[in-house]
Amino acid sequence: MSDGGPRPGRLRDRVALVTGGASGIGDACARRLAADGAVVVVADLDEDGATRVARQITAAGGTALARHIDVTDPDSVAHVVTEAATLRDGLRIAVNSAGINGPLSPLAELPPADFDTVMRVNLYGVFHAMRCQLPAMATTGGVIVNLASIAAHAAFRGHAAYTAAKQGVLALTRTAAREYADRGIRVVSVSPGVVDTPMVTSLPPGATDRLLATVPLRRTAQPAEVAALIAFLVSDDASYVTGSDHVVDGGYLAK
Repeated sequence: MSDGGPRPGRLRDRVALVTGGASGIGDACARRLAADGAVVVVADLDEDGATRVARQITAAGGTALARHIDVTDPDSVAHVVTEAATLRDGLRIAVNSAGINGPLSPLAELPPADFDTVMRVNLYGVFHAMRCQLPAMATTGGVIVNLASIAAHAAFRGHAAYTAAKQGVLALTRTAAREYADRGIRVVSVSPGVVDTPMVTSLPPGATDRLLATVPLRRTAQPAEVAALIAFLVSDDASYVTGSDHVVDGGYLAK
């Protein structure tokens, strides 16, 4: 891996689709991949936010377009993936970053509808995305990065649905990696820790401070730090990396 800074030629002209691209880690990924030369499709339920990110990328000299996507709707996902696959030489990179926290509640008090909502976005959304992205990459090869979480590796009180969904993301990632390696497709996941994103800042008062007290580096990560790792994983520098999860947590899990 390089020093982590943008390398404009590394992903030159490769089409990259980023779901959840309007904010947080998805926003940072869209900007970083564009800085590395990719043509980025910024897709989000928040179409205005996606448009803002795409315009800012274009103003900075990159190439990006915005699309509305609802990752819980298979038809919406298929439409965006199909369009991305018609650009340049086809879809080569996908970062599945769309996700929600959902209501925080002890498991026995969690309404089934709330559990279902989190699973539909965080797990089914990844399934719908990969189900379309894998065939789109079947002839050209490509890389899929799924956003998991340290919650996939360690339990968090009140996050039963989120934790279950993110563990499911690991399973989907590993399975797809084994099934599609012979077609030139790599599939990996990234498990961020406490990152300075709207999902973290929306946690109840004191929750972030309690988490940071258990992080050896004693700070939150910036979205760009996660995006830097993802930029490496989708590049040719990581050509022998597939089926693995990559933790970005400031040492949280090293206890």
